[in-house]
Amino acid sequence: MSTAAPRPTGFKDTLAALNSAQKPGIGVPAYTRWINRRIARVFAAAAVKFGITPNGVTAISSAFSVAGLLVLLFAAPTILTGFIVALLFALGYALDSADGQVARVTGASSPSGEWLDHVVDSIRVPSIHLAVLVGFIRYADHWASSGWKLWWLPMAFTVVTVGHFMSQILAEQLRNNRKTSAPPTGGPLRSFVNLHMDAGTLCWIFIFWGFGTGFLVVYGLLFLGNFLTMVVSMRRKYKSLSVSGE
Repeated sequence: MSTAAPRPTGFKDTLAALNSAQKPGIGVPAYTRWINRRIARVFAAAAVKFGITPNGVTAISSAFSVAGLLVLLFAAPTILTGFIVALLFALGYALDSADGQVARVTGASSPSGEWLDHVVDSIRVPSIHLAVLVGFIRYADHWASSGWKLWWLPMAFTVVTVGHFMSQILAEQLRNNRKTSAPPTGGPLRSFVNLHMDAGTLCWIFIFWGFGTGFLVVYGLLFLGNFLTMVVSMRRKYKSLSVSGE
């Protein structure tokens, strides 16, 4: 009679278990695939070592993201502010990936935990864009030299973010209900093509926050890339779901 292997509890054995049992990376944006997930494995192993539950990791992740939002809202837009915001957002994102890894390696996965993770994700990214909007209004003098009308950009980015997130989640659920598979997403090259969609990219563009026009250019290009990708993605999903629904 065989017995199940014991679940890892130490840092080294947990990290080894996570390194050998990773989710497929096909089509996953490059930062998430090769950087964020590796950092998340270290955080996940540390969480297991200290007995932190997946929901506890989610709470810590949220705390880092909230801290980044508060700095963005209340600190003047300087180079240092931008670096601190980017670092806090990146740590929050890494921990956001770590909670699922803790759940898998400890056997603590649950529908409630997955639900909580998605709810936090659905709040986190729109909140970043809305904080950018407040920053544009609160520190208008910092952006005045650009001559751009800024208010519409983070509002439009919020709409694109929410719409694309809903599109992905709903398409996945509809495919699960009909037991159909998603269309192929390509190889490693697609991970770099999708870099503009990477949550990690959004985190780190805030290093330009103190540069005024420099941030606007990067943020504007990121919005354009996300908008075009959303249009293409929604068209592809609609067509694939139309075929699977026949």
